[in-house]
Amino acid sequence: MAQPQLGHQLQLLQGAQDFFSVLIDAIDASVHEVRMETYIFNVVGSGALVAAALERAALRGVKVFLVMDGVGTPTLDQSWRSRFQAAGVAWQIFAPMGRFGLLIPSSWRRLHRKLCVVDGQAAFCGGINVLDDYFDPNHGALSLPRLDFAVRVTGPLVREVHAELVQFWWRLQAVRTAQQVDLRATWQALHQAVALARPNQLTLPAAAAPGAAEGARAALVLRDNLRHRAQIERAYRKAIGEATHEIIIANAYFLPGRKLRHSLTHAAQRGVRVRLLLQGRYEYFMQYHAARPVYGVLLAAGVEIHEYSVSFLHAKVAVIDSRWATVGSSNLDPLSLLLAREANVVVEDPAFACELRALLEQAIDQGGVRVAPKTYADRSWRLRLLDRVAFGLMRMALFLTGNRY
Repeated sequence: MAQPQLGHQLQLLQGAQDFFSVLIDAIDASVHEVRMETYIFNVVGSGALVAAALERAALRGVKVFLVMDGVGTPTLDQSWRSRFQAAGVAWQIFAPMGRFGLLIPSSWRRLHRKLCVVDGQAAFCGGINVLDDYFDPNHGALSLPRLDFAVRVTGPLVREVHAELVQFWWRLQAVRTAQQVDLRATWQALHQAVALARPNQLTLPAAAAPGAAEGARAALVLRDNLRHRAQIERAYRKAIGEATHEIIIANAYFLPGRKLRHSLTHAAQRGVRVRLLLQGRYEYFMQYHAARPVYGVLLAAGVEIHEYSVSFLHAKVAVIDSRWATVGSSNLDPLSLLLAREANVVVEDPAFACELRALLEQAIDQGGVRVAPKTYADRSWRLRLLDRVAFGLMRMALFLTGNRY
């Protein structure tokens, strides 16, 4: 697991409005290259402003690479297809839904991370899709913005983010070519993609010098199905295991596995105050109901559970002991921890951790409703049945993918 390095400057961003403003400024100032990966790329409302910024960059000669997920973004609006083609934006949809959609277990391995690197100098990571704060593709207009976070980073880890985006892009190019032409052409396309992915003009940030004293400690933590299968969960468990007084976790889709549940209950039992801010609004049957059966053991151990219901909670962040924090795309559920490609930034810096902690405290106080153990125990038989059905279906789905949770 990557260890946090010194030498980073961090900017915490809450919500798409703040995130898009900073992101668009960076794209508009780019001179060489912009690389972006996102689960949802939606051009309704403010999402169109991001698309327009990518278009402007490509029109002035910046190399622009965009990858979207095939479930989060089944297709790109035809008008934007034409505009991107005319401007020279290179884009791909990762693992488009085939004839059988999500009925095939292998199709559940999605691209869920939200990453962007501009000119190899600044990186963005978080849970915020290219999606208007006041719009949901499934629920329409929202009265209040969804709660979500991202972070802008400069420093050594930008090199890692850039390398990851480059590698993933040419892998997709190679696979795409292999599906269309012979093996020789595939290798030619792969070498060409690698050459394009590493333009000579880019000067990437150097690794932090030993003993460097400036900037925050930070690390990029990935989850994929190759070399980083459990990195994000291990980072959480290590930080939770070392907690001495407080853990605050805000997570949209929360269904932790046995080891992570034990970490949380053990922390609460040794006197650490553990607070969870979880999704209180009904969004999807599986995510909503499958999470409820694990509430009992957590509440019994003294964990505080607060459900956020004033709007949709989409955050995937945590603060521990006001010194350790993480911001990223990974939920604490099986889809994120076992199947999807995810990316989090882990930060060891009191100033950043305290800033995020203050925002989470505010969200708990103003938008959270605490779940009382008695209320949970007294919920109706119908809700109990739905919870158990969803939990059972989730476990069955994981069994089909060869995973235990």
